[in-house]
Amino acid sequence: MRIGELSKISGLAPSRIRFYEASGLIRSVERKANGYRDYAPDTEWVLEIITGAQAAGFSLEEIRQLMPMNASGWQHDELLSGLKQKVEEIGVLQERLAQNKAQLLLVIKGIEGKPEGMACADNAQMLIDRLREERGGQAYGKRAVTSSTRKNARQASRA
Repeated sequence: MRIGELSKISGLAPSRIRFYEASGLIRSVERKANGYRDYAPDTEWVLEIITGAQAAGFSLEEIRQLMPMNASGWQHDELLSGLKQKVEEIGVLQERLAQNKAQLLLVIKGIEGKPEGMACADNAQMLIDRLREERGGQAYGKRAVTSSTRKNARQASRA
């Protein structure tokens, strides 16, 4: 199938399809005598996998490492490991986002509930102090210990 047809089916711009081809994510295609690219029928599902993986947070390099060049080349263990790692990364990101949301809501509450007559600078200092308390007294600028940090420390101690 030609690139225009593949573009319509996949919803991707022809330039994006050419980019994926140049990046090695889809197989290089044979050009016909007239110069048109002729894509294999399975290219459509490959593009669906690529765009789905990107939507799930995989980088193009991660996709390249996990995707086979043909339907029979799947590496089960590497694929499963890569998927599990991405799920763990998403969990860590969700924890961080939940903490960020809680802090923003606290700031909003503090701004909306500023005592009458209190200077903005004093209210800001009060909010900063409250945020420090919420973070367990940890000074700003220090790195929070997350599950991924603990995991990395465990892995390093095993090595």
